[in-house]
Amino acid sequence: MYARTPVTTAALLGAAALFLPGCTTAAPAAHSGAAGGAGAQPPAPVVIAHRGASAYAPENTVAAVDAAAGLGAEWVENDVQRTEDGELVVLHDTTLARTTDVERVFPGRSPWKVGDFTAAEIARLDAGSWFGPRWEGVRVPTLKEYLGAVERNRQKLLLEIKAPELYPGIEADILRVLGREGWLDRAHVEGGLVVQSFGAASLRAVHQRRADLTTGFLGTPAVADLPAYAAFADQINPAHATLTGDYVEAVHRLKGPHGKPLRVSTWTVDGAADAVRVAGLGVDGIITNRPDVVRDAVGGGGPGAVGGGGPSAVG
Repeated sequence: MYARTPVTTAALLGAAALFLPGCTTAAPAAHSGAAGGAGAQPPAPVVIAHRGASAYAPENTVAAVDAAAGLGAEWVENDVQRTEDGELVVLHDTTLARTTDVERVFPGRSPWKVGDFTAAEIARLDAGSWFGPRWEGVRVPTLKEYLGAVERNRQKLLLEIKAPELYPGIEADILRVLGREGWLDRAHVEGGLVVQSFGAASLRAVHQRRADLTTGFLGTPAVADLPAYAAFADQINPAHATLTGDYVEAVHRLKGPHGKPLRVSTWTVDGAADAVRVAGLGVDGIITNRPDVVRDAVGGGGPGAVGGGGPSAVG
């Protein structure tokens, strides 16, 4: 959600070297409500790599997924949209202009909306050079390609349905691809997949089709409105600047559609001080462009899953 400053290859390798090979960030146990007695400490929040490790590689690309894995991030977040011919691709902005060379390749197609281009046209674009010369030739991945990278790294996915109002029926399309790629099996559903969106109607559509999936609403609804969201969302995921301890406690007091306390993953936290602050508020997850910085600040969390919506999930 913020602009990132590209870093050098040396910086990326140096950051990755902070972690032992194969090291992963375990997610915390499911929240059981407000913190216990006096002096009780909330569990360390899970660290979720925002658009992959997007401070170190071009966002929402396979390279960013791999960079997150190199930094020990077990969870990655992405954004899913639909092309003109119905392919699902991973890209944050609803236009291609900021993170690809679309203006050069297709100069007459302003405003370069994702939904105005075919999958084959988007596959021609360079989605890495804007970030740095090292990344020249990196492509916009399809959702299938992205899922393959996450699976290869044995990571877990926080999948955002981006601007669902632009893509009627995209929920069914996403579920179709997830199912085809093996992501709707018990193991993924119970601990390896969360679907989130700013669109409440979109989350309701997902919940109606697959009630076993864990869903998260992006935003900070009024406390009085939280019970309505708890009917179809297992998480409330607000911007970190909007959070207070009272709000996190209000969320945790409610149970979601699977009978478990609602959880909170907050975004986008890149500094150590902010990470420590939100961890102290009791959040369950921290979404960050810099998973190494946040991990060093707050630790890796305990056993469990940031998801956990399904009937057999931890917590």
